[in-house]
This record gives sequence, C-alpha cells and structure tokens, in this order.
Amino acid sequence: MKKLTLLFWLGCLALAPAAFAAPVNINTADAQTIADSLKGIGLKKAEAIVKYRTEKGPFKAVEELTNVNGIGEKTIEKNKADIQLSGTPAAPAAPAGKKAP
Repeated sequence: MKKLTLLFWLGCLALAPAAFAAPVNINTADAQTIADSLKGIGLKKAEAIVKYRTEKGPFKAVEELTNVNGIGEKTIEKNKADIQLSGTPAAPAAPAGKKAP
C-alpha cells in the first residue's frame, strides 16, 4: 500500500508542471503560444489578439484586451498573472520530434 501511495504522489508531481500556464508576452507571441498559455483563450481568440495587435500596434495595458472581440474582463482577470506586455515571451512549443530553439 505504501508503494502504491508513493507512486501516486510521484505521478502527481510529474504532471504538476503541465497544470500551470507559463507567462506569455501578448505583444510578441504567436497565436498558438497565446492559446496554449492562457485559460479560456482558444486558437480563434488568440488569432484575434494577434490580428488586433498587428492592426493597432502593441498593447500598452492588459485591459486593452477587452477591445478584442470575445475577450472580456473575466478572461483578463483569470489570466492577469500570466499576461506580459514586455520582456521575454514564452517560447512556442516545438513540433513533435523536433528540438525547441
């Protein structure tokens, strides 16, 4: 029984990093990275963020995301800790079978 309990907790620890989103720079990240990093943001909304940024310029405040169709204050509040406007962005995920840059 002790071994089973130990294996359970080791499995939980091994999967824990996948449960946490990485901070993402919404001014430089691609749509897939934004979708993978933020809760409640799928690929379509992430593409809308990139389109808005391309047309209007970089975001100066996180609250500007409410100008993007489909993104409201609740979504921003859920992700505020993971949204960056400057600094190093989260690296895009490497395709299967390839090394990340």
